[in-house]
Amino acid sequence: MRVKSILSALLVVSVFLMTSCKSGISDENKQLSTDLVKNNNTANGDAKGDGPKFQFVEEEHDFGKIVEGEKVMFSFKFKNAGTSDLLISSASGSCGCTIPEYPKNPIAPGKEGKIDVTFNSEGKKGFQNKTITIIANTQPNTFVLKIKASIISTEN
Repeated sequence: MRVKSILSALLVVSVFLMTSCKSGISDENKQLSTDLVKNNNTANGDAKGDGPKFQFVEEEHDFGKIVEGEKVMFSFKFKNAGTSDLLISSASGSCGCTIPEYPKNPIAPGKEGKIDVTFNSEGKKGFQNKTITIIANTQPNTFVLKIKASIISTEN
């Protein structure tokens, strides 16, 4: 009886150990984390060194007048004007109608990248003003891009 109890306890411990250990990056989530990047800010917010830095060609785009239901796309082009690799951890639209796609690999200093934004005007009417929030290893760590459009209804 005592041997069975010991074997049962060992089995439980070994199962626990095998299931509780995880690798750093799973196959499901190969996204880079900006948490692993050295941040040159001090506790009071003063930056020491330049670090990565966004330099966008445009920070706002106006699609003008578009017909309701139309999908339009724009590429926000940028350069890493900083001194270390720029890593974007996420980009999200202010609503489900605004879908951004961003580079998943580091952007080296002096190199360029782009954030493609698709706006779906289906079900929208009148003037629309949307934002895309980017989280990266820059200072500050969030950056907001803007798009706008005037939706023309096909109904008269």
